[in-house]
Order: sequence, then C-alpha cells, then structure tokens
Amino acid sequence: MGRFERYLSLWVALGIATGVGLGLLVPGAFHLIAGLELAHVNLVVAVFIWVMIYPMMIQIDWHAVKDVGRKPRGLVLTLVVNWLIKPFTMAVLGVLFFQHLFAPWIDAKSASEYIAGMILLGVAPCTAMVFVWSQLVKGDASYTLVQVSVNDLIMVFAFAPIAAFLLGVTDITVPWETLLLSTVLYVVLPLVAGMATRHALERRSPRAVGDFVARLKPWSIVGLIATVVLLFGFQAGTIVAQPLVIALIAVPLVVQSYGIFAVGLIGARLMKLPFDVAGPACLIGTSNFFELAVAVAISLFGLDSGAALATVVGVLVEVPVMLSLVAILNRGRHWFDYAARPAGR
Repeated sequence: MGRFERYLSLWVALGIATGVGLGLLVPGAFHLIAGLELAHVNLVVAVFIWVMIYPMMIQIDWHAVKDVGRKPRGLVLTLVVNWLIKPFTMAVLGVLFFQHLFAPWIDAKSASEYIAGMILLGVAPCTAMVFVWSQLVKGDASYTLVQVSVNDLIMVFAFAPIAAFLLGVTDITVPWETLLLSTVLYVVLPLVAGMATRHALERRSPRAVGDFVARLKPWSIVGLIATVVLLFGFQAGTIVAQPLVIALIAVPLVVQSYGIFAVGLIGARLMKLPFDVAGPACLIGTSNFFELAVAVAISLFGLDSGAALATVVGVLVEVPVMLSLVAILNRGRHWFDYAARPAGR
C-alpha cells in the first residue's frame, strides 16, 4: 500500500471538513452541482464514482467470472445477509431507538419518518461503492462483480415488496429510472470500458494490465475524496442546522453497520471463505444504495421529511464507517489463513 493510500482516513477526514466548509461558504455552487441530476442520480457524483471503480473493472478476469458458479458460498452469504437479515435488523433497530431509547427527544411523527428512512436504506444494498471497498481490501474483482450483479437483479424484484411489508404500506413506487440509470452508470459503462481497456493492454504485454492499474490507483482515491467533498458539501447546511438530530439518526445506523459486518464476518469464518471473497461479502451487506433510498424517501414522504433526512444521514455515515471496516478486515487478514487449504468459495 502506497503512502497516499496508507493515510486514506486522514484524506477522507480532510475531505469531510472541506466539503462542509465549502458548502457553507459557497452554497450556490453546490446547489448548481446538485441540480445536475437525472432521475435523482447526480451526474457529477456519478463521474467521480466512475473514476473510483474503473481501475477495478480493468482487473476483472472473465475466465474467473465463469468459475464463480462452481464456488457459490460467498454469493450465498451475500444474499442471505442482504435480503434475509439486513432489512429486518434495520427495522428493529429503528423501532428500538426512535420509539423507545430516543423517545424523550423525538416526537412520534418524526420518529416514524426516521424509522422509514432507515428501512429504505436497509432494503437497498450497495452497487457502486462496493467496488471501491473491495479494491481497498484486495478483494477478488471478478467475484465482487458477480455479487453486485446478482444483488442488483434481486433488488429489481424484492425491493418494493420488502419495503412495503416493513413500512406497512402497499403503494411503494420504485423509481425505475433511478435504479436502471444507476446500474448503467455505476456498473455497465465502467465494466464495458474496463473490458475494452484490459483487452487492449493484454495484447500489448502480460504486465501491461498491472502496470496501468498501478498508475490509476491514486486517481481512484482522488475520486473517492472528491465524492466525499461533494456529499458533505450538499448537506453542509443540514449538518450545521440539525447536529443533534443527525447524531441521533447516526447512532442506530452505525450500530446496524457494525452489527451486519459482524454477522457477515462470522458467517464467512464458518463457511471458510478465502479472504478475497470474504472481505467484499462482509462489506456488501454493510454498504447501502443511497441514491435509490433517497429517491424513494423523497417520493413517498417529501423532500423535507424525516425519512429523506435519515437516508441522507446514511450517506454521511457510510464513508467513515466503511473505511473503519476496511481497516478491520485488512488487520484481520490472518483470520482467514485457512484459505490456503483447498476449499470452495
């Protein structure tokens, strides 16, 4: 790991501070950037995320993708955590914190909206940022692609029914434009570009792919920091105006993140997954598809609702928490030493 990557937490902290500062100093600029969106997907953020995940897409070996079906354990873990555990634990934590522990400080209407926002986050597993977290733990790029792709396919069918069940409503409208556009921007386009780049580099020399990816890695981190600056700049006013509410919403989200990570980690150990599959599997369940959650929250409850605020807090919490989980995995690589033995993934 290079010096720049080694101090990634510091750069992210500086990015957060810079984003909040700039958001307060030049809010008009961030309002202008925030308006550059299509189907609730901000196009500037999409470009930065594209920069982040493009290097990993180049590393995907399509021969390895074909072998994933013969090693399904990591995929099974991802699906169980994302669809049979995570949405329901998020709902339970929302009720526990906002209807009981935080009840003295939160009115009943706001509490129900915060719970709804948390549920929408819990039913929307991450798509794009997973590739970044996987790269930071040196995960299997091919396997990560399959995990994300299967998750996206299930989300098309399962998001609305699970969200409707947990929210107690039947008129959930899935913003298909957001879901489809995000998948195209965050997965399909960078994947096609990565495939074309890899094909061209492999024709040049056997080492060309590795050398090119090594040169791109700093730009991947730059894309991450730029995304952090934008996200925190967009919400700078809210962060300053409602610090207590944001802190209260953040508490159950952080508990959920570490709890789901622990479930994934224990499951990976019990299933004896190799580290390069176990790492991304643990992180996929912890991260969220915040664009989809925010879009649904706004369409159901309104732009100024507590549900929309809760989904936005999920965005703010995610990057620092995920970086800490990446650090835990990298330090705990020895937990997966059994990976040297012959074992299915």
